[in-house]
Amino acid sequence: MWGTWFGGNSAQRRKDAPKKAILDLRQQLDMLQKRERHLENQMANEDKKARDNVSSNKTAARAALKRKKLHEHSLEQTAGQISMLEQQIYSIESANINQETLAAMKNAGQVMKTIHGKTTMEDVDVTMEQLREQHELTQEIGNAITSMPITEPIDEEELDTELQAMEQEKLDEKMLNTGTLPVNDSLNRMPAAADGPPERSYRTTKTDGDEEEGEDGRADVYLVKGKSKAAPVEEEDDEEEELRKLQKEMAM
Repeated sequence: MWGTWFGGNSAQRRKDAPKKAILDLRQQLDMLQKRERHLENQMANEDKKARDNVSSNKTAARAALKRKKLHEHSLEQTAGQISMLEQQIYSIESANINQETLAAMKNAGQVMKTIHGKTTMEDVDVTMEQLREQHELTQEIGNAITSMPITEPIDEEELDTELQAMEQEKLDEKMLNTGTLPVNDSLNRMPAAADGPPERSYRTTKTDGDEEEGEDGRADVYLVKGKSKAAPVEEEDDEEEELRKLQKEMAM
């Protein structure tokens, strides 16, 4: 009752009018779309009848084509009505959105006016100046704190030495677990290399399995310079093979 006296119901009706109009248009649009699908099915059926009777019964085929034409005409009218309804719905939605947007902008303007009612540019300048001063003070304090070291600097060489010791300890532990020795130990156990190139020695007799004979018919045997005993080539190959196996185990 109070709303009727002060115009509350009329204002609510004006607000709900666009929604009601859009709802009515959508209901009509849904009905026209159903009619459109029905006419399309009718046209397909009449076309099928005309094709089936085109050879056997031309009268029935002609009648089917006439009905198809009528359905086609109705379909064109229905499509036009659907297009008009869609345009009206779009126009009403756009107008309603524009009105609501404008109302929201007016409300926002009033709120901003209320917020800025007691605020002046002088207040803004003073506030920004205070903020700049506090920011500069914060930077000065931070620089003072970070420029004064609390503890002594760490010796990088000492760290490198400790790291190398840890790596060697890890390597020794791995060698103990795998049952192999480092390459350096294997190299120490091998005979020392000669200072100069190997000297060639000859023997006058030849037995089965001896090396290839030289030009003078004597087998070639290489002697390491500075050694009294001969060092066969096959023994050196075995030692090199063992060294390669140790290097592969170290890589694992």
